[in-house]
Amino acid sequence: MRYLFPKWVKVMINKLKYLVKISLRKKIKTKWFVVVNALLIILVIGLINIDSIISAFGGDFNKPTNIIIMDNTKEVFNNFKQTFNLSQDYLVDYKNISIEQSNKTREQLIKEIEDNKNIVIIVDFDEQNFVKAEVISNSFIDNTLNQIIISSLNTSKVAYALETSDIDPTALAIINKPIDINRNILDESKSEQEETYSFFMGIIFPSFILPFFMLIIFLVQMIGGEINEEKTTRSMEIIISNVSPKTHFISKIIANNIFIFLQASILFVAGLTGLFIRKVMGAGSFNLGPEFDLNSMWQSLVSTGIVSRLVYVIPITILLMLLSFLAYSLMAGILASMTTSIEDFQQVQTPIILISVLGYYLSMLAPTFEGSIFIKLVSYVPLLSALLSPPLLLIGQITIIDVMISFVLLIGVIYLMMTYGMKIYKVGILNYSTSKIWKKIFKAVRD
Repeated sequence: MRYLFPKWVKVMINKLKYLVKISLRKKIKTKWFVVVNALLIILVIGLINIDSIISAFGGDFNKPTNIIIMDNTKEVFNNFKQTFNLSQDYLVDYKNISIEQSNKTREQLIKEIEDNKNIVIIVDFDEQNFVKAEVISNSFIDNTLNQIIISSLNTSKVAYALETSDIDPTALAIINKPIDINRNILDESKSEQEETYSFFMGIIFPSFILPFFMLIIFLVQMIGGEINEEKTTRSMEIIISNVSPKTHFISKIIANNIFIFLQASILFVAGLTGLFIRKVMGAGSFNLGPEFDLNSMWQSLVSTGIVSRLVYVIPITILLMLLSFLAYSLMAGILASMTTSIEDFQQVQTPIILISVLGYYLSMLAPTFEGSIFIKLVSYVPLLSALLSPPLLLIGQITIIDVMISFVLLIGVIYLMMTYGMKIYKVGILNYSTSKIWKKIFKAVRD
């Protein structure tokens, strides 16, 4: 390295390394960092294994609910049980609920209710409405379970009414037969599987974008807070007397990006640890019902071509995220340099926060904008492209060419911020004027 770079370059690199090291040390070698991350790790692992923890402390998390039915009509019970079991197939949380018929009296059944999870249903004749029902429990019933019970009772009532009316058995069988639906999509490039999983990916993909969104907020606030701290304590003057503003600026960007990647890695490892503990304890996986069965879901994703797209969507997403981190870091550092207090920075960071929030919600709604020129154009916008382009590319609403346009525009904005932003930064870090912030920024760009 002695012969590759002139002496001043080596000095600048050494100063840059020193500033990065000092900035990271201030964040990592503190009790706050250790305590907060220890609590976060415990929280993540605990949330992943919450059902096992409840059971370990004597909870009845997995205890099934008993529904006891006193059917005075002698006709409703079978229909109710059949309808309720169909609902259970799609609601795993109620998979172990047992439904029993009882010939005991109402008073005896009430006495046998042991806890809030035992429910008694009494079904009687009704002259006007065919049947009526009474649902008895010690306390509140879960809203979803209550809706299933009501729906099952209503379906049973209709079935009972049809059976007791003068309707031909053949016609009755046709009435009760499920409707035969033939899904027909005129656009030959679309399929029924893509229709289902476009919606699915529109919901799931933003869940993976959420950590990126949160890291952006964390990064912006961290850079602004650190620069504000150095300005308010006047330590900035000592630093700038020893290093150039450019070196100082770059060190802040590097140090804070390294820190958030470290923080994200800690949480990722905590999540893997929680899943490993869950598997060792035999708690099983998170089952959300047959429509979310992982094996069938994977096969369906393969058939739609989404999995093959992931081969290039994942690298594009990572690269866009890295460039966006750099862009947000530059913007946060430039704006923070012109502020003289945390309150001032809260004011100037609001547009940054609003941009990232807009990108997150648009990515969630992306599937609903199919064929819209608006969403395609918005995906080109720097600072929004990392949140929008990957989900749109994944569900086929934009092409690689559109993503390339997003890359070029984002790199162009980064170049402009590095060129003109450095002018603002050089003026701002030693400017303690309390005049209007935006006026100072525009004046620094003109000069």
